Amino acid sequence: MDHYDIIVIGGGPAGSTLAWSLEKSGKRVLIIDKQNFPRDKTCAGWVTPAVMDTLEIDQDDYARGRTLQPISAFRIGMMGQAPVDNDHGETVSYGIRRCEFDAYLLDRVSASKQLNTPVKSIEQKGRNWVINDTFEAPLLIGAGGHFCPVAKKLGHGPGSHETVVAAKEIEFEMTPAQASACQARGDTPELWFCRDLKGYAWVFRKGNFLNIGLGREDSHKLTDHLNDFVDDMKAQGRVPADLPGRFKGHAYLLYAHAERPLVDDGVMLIGDAAGLAYTQSGEGIRPAIESALIAANVIRQVSDVSARNLERYGEAISERFGTRALNDQSSWQIPDWVKLPLASGLMRSQWFTRKVVTEKWFLHQQVPPLESAL
Repeated sequence: MDHYDIIVIGGGPAGSTLAWSLEKSGKRVLIIDKQNFPRDKTCAGWVTPAVMDTLEIDQDDYARGRTLQPISAFRIGMMGQAPVDNDHGETVSYGIRRCEFDAYLLDRVSASKQLNTPVKSIEQKGRNWVINDTFEAPLLIGAGGHFCPVAKKLGHGPGSHETVVAAKEIEFEMTPAQASACQARGDTPELWFCRDLKGYAWVFRKGNFLNIGLGREDSHKLTDHLNDFVDDMKAQGRVPADLPGRFKGHAYLLYAHAERPLVDDGVMLIGDAAGLAYTQSGEGIRPAIESALIAANVIRQVSDVSARNLERYGEAISERFGTRALNDQSSWQIPDWVKLPLASGLMRSQWFTRKVVTEKWFLHQQVPPLESAL
């Protein structure tokens, strides 16, 4: 049996960030992931300057051999009507490819890694958690995304009782002919809200790579919504007519609608495993990063990993992201005060699409850096 102080299930941004943050703590950390890295990851893929700063990423170093697309504008609209273009006049975010970004974060961590290793069993023996009858530790971190096997050990686990966002997307490298025909601009991601306000679609160009997708909290006829959107984008020349391959699906929980417990004796959930994606945008990278750093801060302060001591983490998450609005039946992205009859007009407003949709919902410019929260 290989013994560690902490076992992290999931090597994505949440898991790797937690291990990175604990490197000077003296704790022995093991990261287990079912896949090798780099690996494909369905995600529109952009990160704000706040994330880059929090992770202490040297942008010049990162950009060597990797995609780092500066974003300075957004095109926002409601499906079926003309969009609004907002130019911020400076870089407000960056487009990344998750296959590169996640591998970069994991590669810089010196913790032990057990990749290409599916979790087949999780058992509690005494004060330790035992994984696959091989690895044991008193503290188990669930960082394996929406279907994280650790989340199944807490509460009711992933299941049909949860209201999830279902999304489908594709990312591919365009041929020279496709790149020439594609009118989407790399510095201007496009966001198109569904008319019933239950989701949105996007077109995001990163150099010669193109990402197209659609996500809805009401997943009924998701494929039909996606096909209609893609056909419309093709007709407008926003995307090439000859898209390759099939769209890949994934799911995640929005923070206000998630009911998963965050801790138990010797267990913590971070990132998408905890259901922390921002309610208005569905973005999960910044909450994943910040939850990992908050968890690491708590781990450094406690010697006993009982649920009572680890509950400090849950309290810190509530302070950072707010109290969950459980059983809230309001639409996904749109707060109660934005009613359907008003939404069409608001999505034509330069002020609303810039100040509310872009700067507040997607860039979270009003949220202070995490250091103040810690």
